[in-house]
Amino acid sequence: MKKILLIEDNDDIRNNTAELLELSNYKVIVAKNGKEGVEKAIEYAPDLIICDIMMPVLDGYGVLHALHKNENIKNTPFIFLTAKTDHDDMRRGMEAGADDYITKPFNGTELLNAVDSRLRKLDALKQEWLPGPEGIHHVIESSLGKEALLHFTEGRNINKYKKKQLIYAEGNHPNRLYYLIKGKAKAYKTNDDGKELVTELFSPGEFIGYIALLEGTNYKDSAKALEDTEIAVIPKEDFDDLLNNNPGVMKKFLQLLAKNISSKEDQLLGIAYHSLRKKVAEALILLHRKFQKKNEPFVIDMNRESLAAIAGTAKESLIRTLCDFRDEHLIDIGSNGAITILNLPKIEHLVN
Repeated sequence: MKKILLIEDNDDIRNNTAELLELSNYKVIVAKNGKEGVEKAIEYAPDLIICDIMMPVLDGYGVLHALHKNENIKNTPFIFLTAKTDHDDMRRGMEAGADDYITKPFNGTELLNAVDSRLRKLDALKQEWLPGPEGIHHVIESSLGKEALLHFTEGRNINKYKKKQLIYAEGNHPNRLYYLIKGKAKAYKTNDDGKELVTELFSPGEFIGYIALLEGTNYKDSAKALEDTEIAVIPKEDFDDLLNNNPGVMKKFLQLLAKNISSKEDQLLGIAYHSLRKKVAEALILLHRKFQKKNEPFVIDMNRESLAAIAGTAKESLIRTLCDFRDEHLIDIGSNGAITILNLPKIEHLVN
């Protein structure tokens, strides 16, 4: 249950507002003046603060200033609740760091919508997103809501790609964002000898090609379908509008970029320093985590060239290691070459 601190000196407004919030399944902490409000904010660390401006002892601006001095609660969403409607007063409140500004008299729907919006954005900021494109799906949904995500992705032109068909090529300039609806895809880089290194895997519900759009650069890798795939195409202009009109989403995209860089660094360290067995094991674990469907048996049906590109090793070395894993009863290899993982915990804890 989310905790809301309500700081209001008017008894009737305080009691009525607290009752409305409690009926909406929030835990409400009340304070009758600004000084008491600051003390309770430090004591209870609420998820959101609603505060009147004109109060005895310490006014709302003073409360906000005091909270910003405390590292533990300085980022708590803050809504001003006031009878002052002058534009300069509103601007002063927002410049002081308030997240919203509700004027009295207000109706319950207006208040609850503001509270819900701020708490939803708080959840988006608190949640740890995965470093790759899969995190973006959750960024939009948590920041703007499921309906916004559907509006952003549905009704788009749908491109169909055959297995091994190129989605975009390294060096090209991006003008669209790709949203994977059905199938699987990979991003990869190719050296001068034509050898591939897979840098990312994509499953349904993920966005592809967003890094180049954010950086304003050409693609630094290529993307290709791993099987027959359907992708919704979102124009760059719509993607730009999403970011420009939603600072919270933009902030989370920047965090995703930082984590993506960290993930790539880990991948490079693994390629440079992991043993052959560890590289192959981590490739199998990655495929399992990426494409395993709940309550369904998982089989890796992928040619050895593609699997070697994910592991960052030669195909011949990969094949030898897979045979060793089979002899150790870690995996089973079918007559068609499909791989079934028999002992995932042991593979996950394989010593380098």
